[in-house]
Amino acid sequence: MTYPIRPIDESEWPAFNRVLQEAFGWTLHPALLERNKARTEFDRTLAAFDGDQMAGVTSIFSFTMTVPGGQLPVAGVTAVAVLPSHRRRGVLSSLMRRQLTDIRDRGEPVAALYASESVIYGRYGYGRASTNLPFRIDTHRSAFVPNAPQDPSLRLRVAQPAEVRAELEELFASVVTQRPGRYVRSREIWDEIFADEEPDQNGHGPLRSILAEDDQGVRGYALFRIKASWDDNDLPAGTLYLGEIEAADPAAYALLWRSVLDRDLVTRVETYGRPADDPLLALLADHRQVRARWSDELWVRLVEVDRALSARSYSAPVDAVIEVEDDVCPWNAGRWRLTADLSGAECKPVDDEPDVTLPVASLGSAYLGDGLLTEQLHAGLLREHTAGTVRRLATAMSWSPKPWTGLVF
Repeated sequence: MTYPIRPIDESEWPAFNRVLQEAFGWTLHPALLERNKARTEFDRTLAAFDGDQMAGVTSIFSFTMTVPGGQLPVAGVTAVAVLPSHRRRGVLSSLMRRQLTDIRDRGEPVAALYASESVIYGRYGYGRASTNLPFRIDTHRSAFVPNAPQDPSLRLRVAQPAEVRAELEELFASVVTQRPGRYVRSREIWDEIFADEEPDQNGHGPLRSILAEDDQGVRGYALFRIKASWDDNDLPAGTLYLGEIEAADPAAYALLWRSVLDRDLVTRVETYGRPADDPLLALLADHRQVRARWSDELWVRLVEVDRALSARSYSAPVDAVIEVEDDVCPWNAGRWRLTADLSGAECKPVDDEPDVTLPVASLGSAYLGDGLLTEQLHAGLLREHTAGTVRRLATAMSWSPKPWTGLVF
């Protein structure tokens, strides 16, 4: 069967959410539904129909995202769902193909998403592009190394988050370009970050903030919640749930972490996720105290290979003919010569013999600077025709700091 696909309008919002609720098995609080609606770009929200019934949906947030060496317009794919009654009928494939065509027509060379299940989106050319590191630390074992940075001009300020929103937004805007995967936040996104109703607290207490500043202004901030608790011996056993910690320099970062870890009556700090190369791992005298688990974070898809590869920077020179396999976006399939050095890059179609043949998802996984090209080669998933090409390509596409988004969309 074929299922007609079209953008929805605001009047179809309830039906759109019914599909999401059935597919994900959730029931969102009315306040969360209203916030989601405020962020929705209805002209970029697609539904597949079986007669009058919505059978599947997907949407996009329009982002400006940091990539190695700069920023790009990126399609943030979200709210992908199919009714349980319509699984395995081609609904998702039809939606993904239509969506990618629309993204290309809009001129966005890259798409990105968070995956509810890691086995889904590789079929559509997405590659795992960043790593998330949720962890917890027992505060009594959180000493820093002796040479941790300090700045006597810095001081801490406790503040109500809503009262310092403008200062926090300004600080974030100054650091958003420092790490690939971060994206510019709209007013609606900040509204969600500062939201503090019962479903936002989730039993973890009200939103709190602390700022690191000097006479020139704010140099960092932390947003968190605290769940107070005492053990059977009436000793404090509170947990601090860290939402965000951002800083413009190492001294401010270290001071904020020390404030979080030294909080009175708190014995454990938990994060919803941090980058795999979080500087905290170097600051801790005993990094084994970080109880962490690895998880995939952002998945990236090159919608237009030539524009995407030409738009980012590279860490080392590379000159290679890449044969791309892409049966979802056939305009990408073929041979491309990537020529790049520290001053810039060019990617153009050629008829030359390839140095390497790979699926487009492999380029997506490497695009933000933390790919697994050499691992995929050793696993037999890539075909190297010129010895050393994959190593050179992987080195050129690598980036520091590692990519991380830090805020689900």
